[in-house]
Amino acid sequence: MKADQASRTAQYMALFRALESTRPPGKRLFTDPYAVHFLDNGLKRAVRFSRFPFARKIIQGIIHKRIPGAFTSGIARTKYIDDLLETTIESGVKQVIILGAGFDTRALRLDFLKEIPVVEIDHPNTAKLKVGALQAMLGSLPKNVRYYHIDFNEQSLEDLAAQRHLDLSIPTTIIWEGVTNYLSETAVGDTFSFLQKFAIGSYIIFTYVHQSVLDDPHAFFGGEKLLNDLAELEERWTFGIDPDDLKNYLAEYGYTLLEDLGATEYRDRYMPERPERGYEFYRTAFAKRE
Repeated sequence: MKADQASRTAQYMALFRALESTRPPGKRLFTDPYAVHFLDNGLKRAVRFSRFPFARKIIQGIIHKRIPGAFTSGIARTKYIDDLLETTIESGVKQVIILGAGFDTRALRLDFLKEIPVVEIDHPNTAKLKVGALQAMLGSLPKNVRYYHIDFNEQSLEDLAAQRHLDLSIPTTIIWEGVTNYLSETAVGDTFSFLQKFAIGSYIIFTYVHQSVLDDPHAFFGGEKLLNDLAELEERWTFGIDPDDLKNYLAEYGYTLLEDLGATEYRDRYMPERPERGYEFYRTAFAKRE
């Protein structure tokens, strides 16, 4: 991420959610009326035009050409994480913490979170832009949400938790979406060490990339192009995990792996009628503190 701007990839995810929200009510996976407010003027125009079928086809074609598979992967993953989160709330979770929140709008658009305390923690650049957009959009910030700033590569979550008096003693769901692949191995390990401090019965839902896409980008369709494009944005991927090692990796930090799906699997689950190739290296894991 460039020092003076918010994450471009966070804006792309908001674009994907805004585009999905223009689909007919019976066909869309979710509705996110807030996502469009985080977009620049050019992307907002794309969302408006996408209401016309011919324009939507062109827009989705452009996205697929630039980032093969990212659109459907991102949409299916959003729905998948929504469903996992709801399952944890039904299981008795009393608090949600979103690490690297970006332009996540779950605290606004998911009814089952209306009475749940939500803490969003993100890089100062993105967080500042998001809070400003929310205040302009809503007039005031949601009462059940707190917004904190941190650079995961340089600052300690433990220090932030102490300063902000985060309650680690209650069952909590931590969402860590679209972040680990941008961090150092040390920063990821330090974060998982911190997550050990949460109460038994807590959950983590997080994304990661297959280590092979970093070792050999040619092994995945669109992998080399994506990594080159990210380098130009100064948002390089620096960390991955081999899925075969994930269970043992999490066990070291006191978490039991419950589910681990790749993009192909959650696309097949939520949008089998919209097949698309690409982004197979992107994965979502679900684990419990036991």
